[in-house]
Amino acid sequence: MAGNILESITAQYHSLTRSGKKLADYIFAHTGEAQYFSISTLAENSGVSEASITRFCHGLGLAGYNDFKLALAKTDHVTDMGELSDSPQGIASEDSLNTIFQKIHKASVLSLNETLELLDEDAINKAVDLLVQADRVFCFGNGGSMVMAMEAWARFSTATSRFVHVSDSHMQIMNTALATSRDVLLVFSYSGSTKDMEDTLQIAREHGVSIILVTHYPNSRAAQFADVVLLCGYNEGPLQSGSIPAKVGQLLLIDCLFYGFCRRNPEASAAARSATAEAVARKML
Repeated sequence: MAGNILESITAQYHSLTRSGKKLADYIFAHTGEAQYFSISTLAENSGVSEASITRFCHGLGLAGYNDFKLALAKTDHVTDMGELSDSPQGIASEDSLNTIFQKIHKASVLSLNETLELLDEDAINKAVDLLVQADRVFCFGNGGSMVMAMEAWARFSTATSRFVHVSDSHMQIMNTALATSRDVLLVFSYSGSTKDMEDTLQIAREHGVSIILVTHYPNSRAAQFADVVLLCGYNEGPLQSGSIPAKVGQLLLIDCLFYGFCRRNPEASAAARSATAEAVARKML
C-alpha cells in the first residue's frame, strides 16, 4: 500500500469491481467524515455491502476495516500531535496550556450536549425496567470501553449488589454462557463492532439474556443483538481512540440509568446508599 490511502485507491480504481468503484467514489466525496463511520454506517451510506467493504480493504493490502479507517484518518489534515487540524478541538504543540484547557472543555461540553440530544426517554425507561427486574446485571466492555463498564458497576454498587463487572473477554463469555433469561448484560462499545463483544452477544441471544448497549453507532453489528440501544455523542476519530470527551457522554448515560433505577424504589435505594457510604467512611482517615 502506498503512503497515502487515497493514492492507492486512485491507482487501483480502474481495476475495481462495480461495488468497489461505488465505494471509492463515496470515499473520495466524503473523505473527512468517512473515518468516523462504523463499517455498518459506511455500508448503508455508500450503498455497498459490509463484505464488499472488507474485500475493498484487503485489496488495498490492509488487514481490515479498522486499518482502513486509520489510514484514512492519516490522509486528513492533522496537527503535530495527531489531532484533526480542521476541528475546533484539535490540539497542537504550539497551543498554550490555557488554549488546550479551553479546547478540552469545549469537546467535553459538545459530547454532553450531543448525548443529551440523543437521549431517548422510552429507551431509558425500557433499560431501567430490565435493570430493576434482573437477578444480575453484568457490566461488560473491551479496551477503553471496559473502563466505562467498571464506572457503571462502581456507580450502581452504591445502591445494589446485583451488578457485576467482568473485565477479561474470556471470563465475559463464560459468565454469559451460564447466565439466564433473568440476567441482563449492560454493554459498553463505542464502535459497536469488536469481535470479542460480538461473540459474547451471540451467546447472550442464544440464552435469552437481555442486552442493553451503550454505543455511538445505532446501526452497528452490536446494535443488532441489543434489546435497548442507548446512544452517546461525540465523533471520535481513529487517531483519538480512548478520548475523554467520548467517555463523558457515556458517563451521562450511566447516571441517567442510575437515577432512573433508584427512583423505582427510592426508600430501598436511599437505605443502600447510606449503608455503603457509612461502610466506606470507616476507611477514611
